[in-house]
Amino acid sequence: MQDFIIQLIEGGGYIGIALLMALENIFPPIPSEVIMGVAGVAVHAGRMAFWPVLFWGTLGSTVGNYLWFLAGKKMGYERLRPFVDRHGRWLTLDWCDIERSSRFFRKHGQWVVFFLRFSPLMRTIISLPAGLARMGTSRFLIFTFMGSSLWNAALIGSASLLANWFGNFEQVLSYIVLGMILVGAAWYAYRVITWTPRQVQSVEEPAE
Repeated sequence: MQDFIIQLIEGGGYIGIALLMALENIFPPIPSEVIMGVAGVAVHAGRMAFWPVLFWGTLGSTVGNYLWFLAGKKMGYERLRPFVDRHGRWLTLDWCDIERSSRFFRKHGQWVVFFLRFSPLMRTIISLPAGLARMGTSRFLIFTFMGSSLWNAALIGSASLLANWFGNFEQVLSYIVLGMILVGAAWYAYRVITWTPRQVQSVEEPAE
């Protein structure tokens, strides 16, 4: 089973990795750490090349984040809040999360889009307040691509080094992959079951 998951990730090739990374940022079926980790092992084994993996993985991350950014920019606070309130359970997201990340974005500025690419918890959700604040599209894409490329390069490089140092790392990774998927599925189920909306004071919508 574990080997099948690894073969599934590798079997999609570079385009498949881009698609998985895009989905991971929209609705995470498999964490990026797993996708890039498996790709890093494939790079070490000579089944894939570093630069194409990095490019396509980063492109997928950027596209996934751009869709959240576009949702924030096009819908705005007025239309986005009813959507989140209605579907928050299945998104495992409520308006309180967006309000908190919006305040964080306004306090620290556009560089959070770059630096939060290294944060497992906030790297995706920060795209929404960036869109709500109507950050320039070109700047958002550039900061997102740069931050994601550094994070993905670190994941690929780390997995390659570990595979080089430990002869059985690929076998260990297969169990890690399965474990992370099971933990992710359990976390999502818990969030859906226990989700309740929280009431917070709204931040002001930026002027047009």
